[in-house]
Amino acid sequence: MPTFLEFFAGGGMARLGLGPGWTCVFANDFDALKARAYTENWGPARLKTADVASLTAADLPGRADLAWASFPCQDLSLAGYGGGLDGGRSGTYWHFQRLLADLEADGRAPRMIALENVYGAITSHGGDDLRSILGSLMDLGYTVGPLVLDAKNFVPQSRPRLFVVALKNSAPLAIGLTQPLPDPRLHPRSLVSAVARLRPEHRASLVWWNLPAPPKRTATLADVIEAEPQGVKWHSEPETGRLLDLMSSVNRDKVRRAQESGGPQVGAVYRRTRAGVQRAEARFDGLSGCLRTPGGGSSRQTILIVDGRQVRSRLISAREAARLMGLPDAYKLPARYNDAYHLLGDGLAVPVVEHLRRCLFEPLLAAGGGLHELPAVSGAAFEAAPGGPDSRPEGRMPGGAGRRAPAP
Repeated sequence: MPTFLEFFAGGGMARLGLGPGWTCVFANDFDALKARAYTENWGPARLKTADVASLTAADLPGRADLAWASFPCQDLSLAGYGGGLDGGRSGTYWHFQRLLADLEADGRAPRMIALENVYGAITSHGGDDLRSILGSLMDLGYTVGPLVLDAKNFVPQSRPRLFVVALKNSAPLAIGLTQPLPDPRLHPRSLVSAVARLRPEHRASLVWWNLPAPPKRTATLADVIEAEPQGVKWHSEPETGRLLDLMSSVNRDKVRRAQESGGPQVGAVYRRTRAGVQRAEARFDGLSGCLRTPGGGSSRQTILIVDGRQVRSRLISAREAARLMGLPDAYKLPARYNDAYHLLGDGLAVPVVEHLRRCLFEPLLAAGGGLHELPAVSGAAFEAAPGGPDSRPEGRMPGGAGRRAPAP
């Protein structure tokens, strides 16, 4: 049974995505709230609640097959603080990398590493931060491939995320898991452009991972929304009116078209501040916007149900947000709304982890024989690829779709 280390573990969503066929031998997070959620769902065994900076290789048992790290995004996010890998939050990556180096010195380096972060990590500081991450893993003897996966291909939430998957050079590389050129489904133009400026000595350690498209997603936002949710209340008519007043003419037109559609429509709304003016932005494409933590200026997502002239609004419930992350209803959430929303906004879309496990992690571990020769990365591989993260086919939400909200 494969083993893994789960750093910046949050509520254990990587653990859920890896599934019962994988064994967690160590988990870590410094946030007491997240640690409580982790313990509620997985028990206290294996979890060490501490700053990653305080950890040493002696805290980590044996040699794991995989080290997973969803390190903080605040300094890398497009809406964040701009500190990049020098920032106080995202800079914790270097403490994780130090642990990897110490494990390497002990002869216990994990066979694979998986990193996850926001899309903005690709362009942070002109791509320098991404190149630093890739180079730091390559210097430890890993073959490294970055890719972008969007949760919208699995669940009805727009959530593009950067993943970096690294394989120890001493491990066999299964045929068919790499491709000689970047694929726009997985490697958008911004990623290819950032990688093009890798240091020459690192280019030989770069691969373009090859993953199949997931099955077509059939669930929509309406499938996870409840008519009578727990923990949130429908807004009054004046409150909904004020929300509509915050919309630009473009967004009011979206509401008008929903009213004229001939049936109930479920939409999602975020309030944002543009040029010092607060605006409400709506979408009725069957997807929610990306869930974010309710801090740093980010608003909580609002649900809008339109049926003819009637327009109703309310906050998305914690359970509905959990479904948008692919969590089963049996997953235990914090009792307080903001605590649950914070946990989810910082979390992983579970079906994306499942997809990586099935299509990349397990085939890599199953590969036998000697080390296959890596395909040479030609100059064309560093040219800007057409398309982008939104050019991929959509996938299906895994079993247990939510309860569709009836017409109000």
